[in-house]
Amino acid sequence: MSSDHTSSAPRRTLRLRRESWGFVIGSFLFGMAATRVYGQAVGPEIDNITYFVGSLFFTTAGFIQLRLSGRPVPGEESATVERYDWWAALIQFVGTLLFNVSTGVVLIQSLTVEQDRVWGWSPDLFGSTAFLVASGLAVVATTETDKLWDPHARNWRSTWLNMIGSIAFGVSAVGAYIVPGTDALKNAAVADLGTFVGAVCFLVAALLMRPPHPRYSPNQARTRS
Repeated sequence: MSSDHTSSAPRRTLRLRRESWGFVIGSFLFGMAATRVYGQAVGPEIDNITYFVGSLFFTTAGFIQLRLSGRPVPGEESATVERYDWWAALIQFVGTLLFNVSTGVVLIQSLTVEQDRVWGWSPDLFGSTAFLVASGLAVVATTETDKLWDPHARNWRSTWLNMIGSIAFGVSAVGAYIVPGTDALKNAAVADLGTFVGAVCFLVAALLMRPPHPRYSPNQARTRS
């Protein structure tokens, strides 16, 4: 059994690295697409494609995270941290799928529908809500293993960065509310800024949780030096 555990550890680490890089790339693309400089430089169609591709990286990372948290639904015998961690991963994965839908629909509209106005993606309320709920559950799970306030714990910092990012996404969704009777957003600047801030928080959180390469060891570092 020890050999199986040893052989599975590098695979888990590799999956964790893939999960982390998926969130990093997805966050980077969302943050870049939310800036007006990029949107004006590439045009609305490319901007929408950037959002859509970013959502695919989010979904891939979210699926890996769900798989790593355990496939069976935790039962009453499971520890509190296991239950909250699993539900956080599931709800976040659903949120990434909702972002796939919203970015995909706008992308199709911008490429195929003839309109006088320009179609552009705006933050999705349902996907943002799912991210916010998932972050809240992750905070509960983290407090079961770490303190609620422990600046020296990497897991603690990452969890709260994700919470701040989810709140920013929620604010951006409110700013993206369409004023009834018009095609105008309630506050386009808030929508863009909230998306950008949220993406930066997610990116930094993912980098903090990125494990070292499974093949790397201090002995190798000494050998190379």
